[in-house]
Formats: sequence, C-alpha cells, structure tokens
Amino acid sequence: MSTRREALQALGGLIAAPALLGLARKGRVIGGGFIDDDSRAGHQLRDGTASPRTARPERRVSVVIAGGGMGGLSAAWRLDALGHTDWTLLELSSRTGGNSRSAEYAGLQHQRAPWGAHYVPVPSHDAVQVRALFRELGVLSPTGEWDERVLCHSPQERIWQHGRWHEGLDPLDAASPKTRAQFARFEQTIAEWRASGMFRVPSAAGHAQREAALRRGGTSAGQARAVAALDTLTADAWMQQQGFTDAALRWWVEYGTRDDYGASLTQASAWAAVHYFAGRESEEQGPLTWPEGNDYIARALTARLGRARDAQGVSRIRTDAPVVRIARRGSAWVVDTPTERVVADAVIWSAPLFVLPRVYREAVLPVTLEYAPWVVANLVLDGAPQERGATMAWDNVIYGSAALGYVNAQHQQLGTPSREMIWTWYHAVVDRPAKEARQWLQQQPWSVWRDTIITDLRRAHPDIADRLLRVDVMRWGHAMARPVPGTLDRISRLQQWSPAERLFVAHADLSNLSLFEEAQWHGVQAAEQVVRTLTGGVRRGHATDRTDSADIRG
Repeated sequence: MSTRREALQALGGLIAAPALLGLARKGRVIGGGFIDDDSRAGHQLRDGTASPRTARPERRVSVVIAGGGMGGLSAAWRLDALGHTDWTLLELSSRTGGNSRSAEYAGLQHQRAPWGAHYVPVPSHDAVQVRALFRELGVLSPTGEWDERVLCHSPQERIWQHGRWHEGLDPLDAASPKTRAQFARFEQTIAEWRASGMFRVPSAAGHAQREAALRRGGTSAGQARAVAALDTLTADAWMQQQGFTDAALRWWVEYGTRDDYGASLTQASAWAAVHYFAGRESEEQGPLTWPEGNDYIARALTARLGRARDAQGVSRIRTDAPVVRIARRGSAWVVDTPTERVVADAVIWSAPLFVLPRVYREAVLPVTLEYAPWVVANLVLDGAPQERGATMAWDNVIYGSAALGYVNAQHQQLGTPSREMIWTWYHAVVDRPAKEARQWLQQQPWSVWRDTIITDLRRAHPDIADRLLRVDVMRWGHAMARPVPGTLDRISRLQQWSPAERLFVAHADLSNLSLFEEAQWHGVQAAEQVVRTLTGGVRRGHATDRTDSADIRG
C-alpha cells in the first residue's frame, strides 16, 4: 500500500459528516466533508429544546465559567493568577478554543491546521496581559525578545496579480501614478489617526483616550468627535467622502475589513475600517503564528489550567458540557448541563452574547449584534501545484477574489516537510444579509464549496484539482460580531450593562471586535470583577501579575 494511500485513509478519521466525493479532471477523486461545527447543540439552545436530565449529580464551586473560548480560558487563567482557584469551566464542544480550534491530520506526520483564528499581531505594550501570557508560555523572553520560532517566517505574504505572484499584499504591480497617490494619501490619513492614540488594541485603551479628550475640551475634543463621527458612516461612504475611489485601494481596504470583521465596505463601520489599520503599529516584526493557528494558545492554556484538579480530584475543565440553563437559588447561581448541576457564587458568561437569553431567561441584552458567517476549508494536497512568480508564503492572496486566499499551514514547521501539503482557505460571506447568509450556508452541499475553491484557486494554480486529496469544510454561522455603524454606541451601552448580580461577561462581543486581545481583555476584567465581588479586593499572585486597568485607563 502506498504512503499516500495510507495517508488518505488516515485522513478519513477526521470528525466530519459522511464524505461526499467529487471527480476532478482525469477522474481523480477528491474526498472531504463538513466538519462538525456544534450547530446542532447551538440550535437546541436557540430553540429551547436543550434540557437537562431530571436526575443528575450536583456539585458546589465558587465560580462557573460558561464557555471555553479565549475569553473563558483567559478568565480561568486570571482567576488562578489571583489565587481564586475554585472554579469550573463548562464547554459545549468536545474541545476548548472556540473559533481558534484546529484540525490534526494524523496521517501526515501529525500536521495541524487552523479552523479559524490563525495569528496574533505582535502585541503592543498596551496589551499588558497578552504579553504576560506569552511570557508564561515562553513566547516572549523576560528581556522582551520574541521567540523566532513563532514569529512568522519569511516570506510572509504574497499576492496574485497580472498573471503572477508578487511579494507583499499591496496590489501595486503596474499601478498608475493616480493609484499610488491615493495609497499614499490613505497611509497619511491612517498615520494621523494612529497618532491620536484613539485607536489601540485592546480597544478599551483607545476608548479611554477618546473619552479623556472629550473631557479636556479644545482641539483634542474636536479630534475625539471626529473619531466618533466615523462610526456614523459605512467604510464605503467614508472612502467616497474622502475621495478614496481607486479600485485597487478599495479592494485593499475591504480585504482588511473582510479579514478581521467578516464585513464588506458597505457593511463595516468606517471607525472599524480605520481601526484595522490605525490600531496597530505601521511596521511590526510579526505576526505570531503557529501551524495550528491560535489553537496553540488555547491548547497551552488548557494544559496549564488542567494541571490543578477540583476538590474531587477531577479536571476543572469539562468539555461536551453545554450550559442549557442558568437560574438563581437565593444568592447563588444554579448552572445546568445535560449531565450535572453546578451551584456557584458567581458565573462568568464566556459564550456569544446572543446565546445568554436562551439559557438565562431574565437576561435582557442592551444591544443587538450582527454576526458574520464564514467558511474555512482545509485543503490536503499531494504535492505543490503549478505557479508563477514569488515563492510560496505564509499568507497567499488572489487579487480581486471574493475569498481571502489561503494560509500555508506548514509554513511554521521546522524540519523536513512532507510531500503532502495543507492549505487553509478563508471566505467571509459578505454578499448578503447575515441571517440570509446563514440559511444559505446550511443549504449548500459540500460539492459547491469544493468547486468554488477549485475555481477560486485555479487562477493562480491551474492544476489545483489534480493536486487535491481532500477538502474539509467548516461552516461558522456566527463566527464573529460584525462592527457595523453604531459600534461605539453599542460598546458604550455594553460597558454600562450588567446582566445580573454576580453574573459577569467575558467575550470579545463586548468590544464588537473578534480579536484575541479583546477576548483576553474581557476575560481578565471579568475575573478581576469576580474576585473583587467575592473577596472584596484583587489579590496579587506572581511577579508578572499586573492588572490592565491602570495601564489602559491611566
């Protein structure tokens, strides 16, 4: 039996729906299927059909964390750092990580590939807790150097334009002087917004800067009002207003809004579009990335948190444990899963906001968020396809494509690569309203995505169909909160909102920006609120234990 055939059989062991098969040219069979996206359990919560068993054990803890994405894991990490270790984390899925989960292809030298979030820009000094976590994980040295193994290797990016690959992502090959002038003016505009300090990551720092400027009055207050005015417009309307009409520039900016927000120029707030560029340094040495994407962080956190056990000697992290009901019992909270009841002093809600009223009927959300649907596919190839121009990079983008290109999941691997390759292909569904897009996603057979991906990549790789072994597809119906106009008002209202006494929220939805730094920020803040509420103060843990609050609000 050939090695390649053995690999293909091993790949069939992925958790997926029954494989659908399609024929490529020359009768080649392409395997694949839909990956379990936990939508069934989610729809049961939505429809109110998820219910616990009548008889099940009950246990007592101090804190329940509902949701094991980055916000929930960060809350648990911070609770431990503060010495508040009596918690349990309940995760709906069989694995933690949320939209940072990854695939493992055991038949291909145990290669991993992301199903969602796949990098973290090198964090600025505003991201105090992000840097503290990376120091703990050995990614950042005590003296401030980043581990070269996780800094994205060169070449980092390339773009397909005019029949060949070019280094970098700027679509400026053979660009006219008019196009280059608009790009230069856009960069200058972004530099001015960046210098204001009102666009930062985590975004709480920028919001605090803007609010402080309003209180000071004068010129700085005028600048703060100009920032707020951005949020009354779509990115499209703002670019038209500013005379940014060049097609290449508009594509480039929309690539950014689709990439971070799952939003087109006509959907994204102009504030969010500016934040994508102005919230980061103009030049950075990163990003930080791993073969499995941000699941590296989730796995590392889960492993660290899993070392300690609860009073019964059982893991504090429970997977396959969806929270189906939350209710009050006197001053305590009762949290039900299908198999057990947990009674707690406090609850940290770390799942998307729209799910909370489904399990805690008394919860009233102060805002309605729009969620962007995505499709992510992992492509297994039995060798490199044809191409022209710049060599394979980590991020590979086709100019003018409705998709976002693909990431080479092997890019960060050390040692001799296997012949087989794994590419992760990303597509934000922005061509229809979000609710309609989710329904459309559910109606499309796997073969539609197989053919869409082949058609998309064939422009740059003419023989892609003859290289594909598998196309495994993940559909994310509610991948991220989409920052449409009115984002700043929604954030302000969420900041002033508390769902109930001793019920805290730790999710990037609170920022309306689905970024790792935002999820971690809210996880840390929720943990600190819990400790202040239950103990009357925040206890200090180890030497690197500093709250973000002073740095962000100072």
